[in-house]
Amino acid sequence: MPRDYYEVLGVARDADGKVIKKAYRKLAMKHHPDRNPDNPEAEAKFKEASEAYEVLSSDEKRRVYDQYGHDGLKGRGFDPNFTDMGDIFSAFSGMFGDLFGGGGRGRGRGQSRGPRAGADLEYPLNLDFMEAAHGCSKEITVHRHAHCGGCSGSGLKPGATESGCETCGGQGQVIQAQGFLRIRTHCPACRGTGRHVDPADRCDDCSGSGRERATEELTVTIPAGVDRGMQLRLVGKGEVGDPGAPAGNLFVTIDVEPHSLFKREGVETVCTVPVPYPVMVLGGEITVPTIHGEEQLDVPRGTDSGKVFTLRGKGIPRVNGRGPAGDHHIQLVVDVPKKLSERAEELLRELAEEQGAEGSVQDRGFWQKLFG
Repeated sequence: MPRDYYEVLGVARDADGKVIKKAYRKLAMKHHPDRNPDNPEAEAKFKEASEAYEVLSSDEKRRVYDQYGHDGLKGRGFDPNFTDMGDIFSAFSGMFGDLFGGGGRGRGRGQSRGPRAGADLEYPLNLDFMEAAHGCSKEITVHRHAHCGGCSGSGLKPGATESGCETCGGQGQVIQAQGFLRIRTHCPACRGTGRHVDPADRCDDCSGSGRERATEELTVTIPAGVDRGMQLRLVGKGEVGDPGAPAGNLFVTIDVEPHSLFKREGVETVCTVPVPYPVMVLGGEITVPTIHGEEQLDVPRGTDSGKVFTLRGKGIPRVNGRGPAGDHHIQLVVDVPKKLSERAEELLRELAEEQGAEGSVQDRGFWQKLFG
């Protein structure tokens, strides 16, 4: 069983974030692997302190830990469980930059940075209600960096070659000694790339960067059933990476316009249909709208205004067809005409007299229900 995290950092259970961070910084300085080379005990303590800080520096994880302990963290997928030093450097790269002058960039000790993958991009895409419900194809224009056409991304003139950086031996990192500390930082000569290119050999089109600004037309296939906030990932359509590294991804973020008639609730659709009073009283067949077209609905005799009917499977399809489509709910309300012909008004007054309802509510059962 791991030690209590508060005990590991040497702080009280009510310690605030500043106290916890200060305690961790102190332990990290003491047990950091660069300060204790080939010392398994120091490395284990460094890992233990990092796990404690990873939990106690997060309000949500700390709340779960305080209430349920280590088992609670595991049950909710919050167990830090760092597997190596690279995981720790990656999790707290900003802090280790402050502590050790830029060392610990999320990679294991002795590793070079290597070519960087391209950055991801995001594209907001607005759809109307029916496009989102049924799916569609959209043409979008994306502005991003691509490999330079003149050098195919190498950054070199035709026939030119690059060599390994002499300062770092092609590793991309150098070790600087400051007293008893050995600090690993990016090589200042090659900026962490591990390679050297003579300025005269750099591509004239991109000045040696290997990249150029490009505009690309893309066709995005929108699956039926997408909703506001969902994202579609287009692999490799983000920013180009360093030579030999993959490009980033393009994330298309969906927004959906509301509909004038239909309302969406997950995969369910809802609409309100006004029905003439005689049909609500006597019953009959009416035509109702759905997102898939018109459907016929039998209205039972004596239907109350506000009654909801459900058409199974006539709602929104589930994304990628995983499961049945949602249902369509129709609320029937009495259609009250704004204008009446003389004959229609005469008939309504006769009906009101017949029912004794003109100008007041005469149904005693109504008042009994209302007031008990």
